[in-house]
Amino acid sequence: MPHPETWLKVLPDGLYCEPGGFFIDPVNPVERALITHAHADHARPGHGAVLASPGTLAIMDVRMGEGRSGRVQQPLGYGEVITLDSVRVWMQPAGHVLGSAQIAMEWQGSRAVVSGDYKRVPDPTCLPFEPIACDVFVTEATFGLPVFRHPPPAGEVARLLDSVALFPGRTHVVGCYALGKCQRLIRLIREAGWDGPIYLHGALMPVCRAYEAMGVPLGDLRPATVAAKAELAGAIVLAPPSAIADRWARRLVDPVVCLASGWMRVRQRAKAKGIELPLVISDHADWDELLQTLTDVDAPEIWVTHGREEALIHAAEAQGRRGRALRLVGYGDEEEEGEALAADAASAPVPAA
Repeated sequence: MPHPETWLKVLPDGLYCEPGGFFIDPVNPVERALITHAHADHARPGHGAVLASPGTLAIMDVRMGEGRSGRVQQPLGYGEVITLDSVRVWMQPAGHVLGSAQIAMEWQGSRAVVSGDYKRVPDPTCLPFEPIACDVFVTEATFGLPVFRHPPPAGEVARLLDSVALFPGRTHVVGCYALGKCQRLIRLIREAGWDGPIYLHGALMPVCRAYEAMGVPLGDLRPATVAAKAELAGAIVLAPPSAIADRWARRLVDPVVCLASGWMRVRQRAKAKGIELPLVISDHADWDELLQTLTDVDAPEIWVTHGREEALIHAAEAQGRRGRALRLVGYGDEEEEGEALAADAASAPVPAA
């Protein structure tokens, strides 16, 4: 049985499955790409053939525009098996955002699984992560340090709603990434009992509409840009992270500045960004989830794509598994994506407050 190292290789364009003739989440345009999810650091424009889950393809079209997310698109449902050249390929949910998938490959009896980004806690907007037994598990390690242990998200949303009740005359503006975090946060707020309108920065609306079209109800969403200032007193407004401190936020009423991110576990980071109410809500696996996943997939070998590789590899080796840092470039969390969206939105005209 060939070791995955002999057929799954790190090239300048990304992780390449040689016998299948495809890249996974390539960082440059390629002829054939398999995409784990639609975040900008994993799904890039300009590829020839693109294979992904139907949800990921739909969101890629929304974000990139039709025709830019692959000249030829091939949807693959969860659990469906296809053969690309001589490699069996299938996808299972990753629990990261709507449409996110792990990519499983099997060649000559050897099986490797690329997780993409993932988390293990329940998310009302997407299917949960499903462990796949394999010979090599390729994982992220965005929060791959023991200090990162995310609290229950319902508790963080309860803190937000408590603050809204405490300051009924102020706008609570919550920084969140456009794809995944925004929609999950809305659903969590709804589940906590808030049935009033939620106001959105214009950059967040298209993906919310895509989620709703795919069966994720989000309730009464309104554009913050056209709302009267008095209407925003006591309101909840969601916006890309950098917009919450931008001139765009001038229309808000004495805003309580919040940010929903796993990085809010680091108090200095929250303080440096001027965050009054940090909310520790992440779409990435925390330390305990990463270790649990290593146990669940029970792979003798772990490859780490990006993040805090050293600590996770050390932990894997303590479990008797071989660890390897791939040190792939071009991947990160979604914070940079939020910054870019806010920069785009900043070019839009700003009405008087």
